[in-house]
Amino acid sequence: MDFRLTEEQKDIIQAAREFAEGEFPDYADEADENESFPRALWKKGCNLGFVGVFFDEAYGGAGLGFFEHALIMEEFWRVDPGCGQAILGALFGSQMIHLFGTDAQKKRYLTPIAGGEAIMGSAITEPDAGSDVASVATRAELKDGTYILNGNKMFISNGSIADYMTVLCVTHPDAKRHHRHSVLIVETDREGYEANKLKGKLGIRASDTAEVSFSNVAVPEDHIVGEAGRGFYHFMEFFNHTRVHICAQGVGVAQGAFEKAVKHAKSRVQFGKHLSCFQSVQFKLAEMATRIEAARTLYWRAAWNVDHDIIDHKLVAMAKWFAGETGVYVTNEALQIHGGYGYLREYGVERLYRDAKIVEIYEGTKEIEKVIVARNILGKV
Repeated sequence: MDFRLTEEQKDIIQAAREFAEGEFPDYADEADENESFPRALWKKGCNLGFVGVFFDEAYGGAGLGFFEHALIMEEFWRVDPGCGQAILGALFGSQMIHLFGTDAQKKRYLTPIAGGEAIMGSAITEPDAGSDVASVATRAELKDGTYILNGNKMFISNGSIADYMTVLCVTHPDAKRHHRHSVLIVETDREGYEANKLKGKLGIRASDTAEVSFSNVAVPEDHIVGEAGRGFYHFMEFFNHTRVHICAQGVGVAQGAFEKAVKHAKSRVQFGKHLSCFQSVQFKLAEMATRIEAARTLYWRAAWNVDHDIIDHKLVAMAKWFAGETGVYVTNEALQIHGGYGYLREYGVERLYRDAKIVEIYEGTKEIEKVIVARNILGKV
């Protein structure tokens, strides 16, 4: 891998940074305080081409890669994770269609997402099925060419604002454990679909999260994505792509917190010296910077592999847990350097501190990622 960015990639980073720094401050506080989705900001992001850059040009995208999407994600999370996730998280689930959908499905569902005309979600987790994806129990029975969908989902991104979503459900109940599931595209305006917005989240409060239920929802048979009975495996590959984007979130929030810490250390005076003169603070900053660089290198390599059709489960898992842990570590240290000021909203560190934690949890907890790494090292034990 050549670690030198192309001029196009540098331009993408610069454009994303300018957009985030110029627009996010107008929405961030209100969205965080009210737990509200900044729809106008999302629309602006779509209009400028930040959403769906990895879609083919035929479906409204830029024909770039998951790496370029991750670069945008890092810049957005560097400024405000809530706003960043609200914009780029509005296409969550589209990766499934991008990877396994038919041309007709891509045209029908991806094009509106890139154009800012539709929001997507993905319904996987259930009240009793989190890390154990294969235990998902939501069921779809095929009757006369139509799936009848019943079940409940929990912690669903965009659940109360999405126009459609990919749903993991049991379609072959008598098959082996990992061959029972399929993926369906479900429009949220279908009768029997209900969503209740979850409030009181610790962080990324601008991003919508909901509890979703399906009660005899009728879904046409041609809404199946990929191969029937291969839903579990489709989602495992899906995660190997989307987790690269989660890595960028961890690095982005860490970078933003680090920059605030450096600025504060250079300006804050205690005992007649700037904080930056104290070796204890210098060591903190050195460790923060090193972890960020290491996490960024890991996810860049993982993203490069994904875009070159090299799926390294171990590397993706390493990058994901380390980037998440780095985000939490660095934001914690940044708040510590700020002292009491870090507790105040106006300094911006407390929100980064709150936002960072989710990166260690969703799309595979850091414990699950470590299990994946260990299994790839040891094999079955």
